[in-house]
Amino acid sequence: MTARTRARARAQTTVMERAHGHPHAAPSPRPVGCAVITVSDTRTRGSDTSGDTIVRLVTRAGHEVPSRVLVRDDAPAIRRAVRAALARRAVDVVLVTGGTGIASRDVTPEALAPLVDTPLPGFGERFRALSAAQVGSAAWLSRATAGIARGRLVVALPGSTRAVELALVELVIPELGHVVRLLGRL
Repeated sequence: MTARTRARARAQTTVMERAHGHPHAAPSPRPVGCAVITVSDTRTRGSDTSGDTIVRLVTRAGHEVPSRVLVRDDAPAIRRAVRAALARRAVDVVLVTGGTGIASRDVTPEALAPLVDTPLPGFGERFRALSAAQVGSAAWLSRATAGIARGRLVVALPGSTRAVELALVELVIPELGHVVRLLGRL
């Protein structure tokens, strides 16, 4: 490798670090397939603003949404929907919105727990830290979580559209390519 080639490689790495946070967060060489599951007893496809936000942000980032469903706040129904998404070859990531609060109907973390092989506690920790700027001390009431299930990333987000946008823009989308590469899906 010539000195000129080494200098060019260093310059590209520096640009990548500025653009993506660190060199591992390089853009994905192909669109990442993201299934979207909205958990709600009250929302419909027409009123699912959080699901719409996920689809908009994911596709704007150059990724795909091969699956989108709404399910009620019921642990078996949530598990069925996530298992169905995980069974789809085109799905690399499952993004679930809703059911992560502390109300009696909020059962998404409990529904996902038996499916998760590897918990990723840093996601929830970081999300709550960022969320504090939006909602103050109420941030600690969120049970947003993430983990690996069947070799795919599963992320459980609050039902709030602002929370979904925060999580996707600041945490999920910047790392999609990196995570999918680490999981051997690229």
